[in-house]
Amino acid sequence: SAMAGGAVGLYRRILALHRALPAALRALGDSYVKEEFRKHKAAGPAEAQRFLREWEATLIQHQINEDRQNLREKTVYGIQLTEEKLNDFRDEQIGQLKELMDEATKPNEKITISKDSEHK
Repeated sequence: SAMAGGAVGLYRRILALHRALPAALRALGDSYVKEEFRKHKAAGPAEAQRFLREWEATLIQHQINEDRQNLREKTVYGIQLTEEKLNDFRDEQIGQLKELMDEATKPNEKITISKDSEHK
């Protein structure tokens, strides 16, 4: 598989970063990452390389944000996506981002993760 190489290490580093999140956001983030990596397991070499490059960039951006937070001691989650990046997404990915945003910004509601989408 084209994903095999650096995917496992990247996947583990992303999940390790999620450990610092509040429990509900961690569960949501872990579920999202697992599903995305599962979907791209059989990707061709070019798509796999782009997928891994984007996740690596996201990981680096998160680490930069974390460093900034340590300096100002204010917790901020996520990154700002440029219009150029958003234009590269497929409609399905835009829908997933919208669902993720809606779920993550629900006021005073406990976030639950459905087991229905578990890979069997």
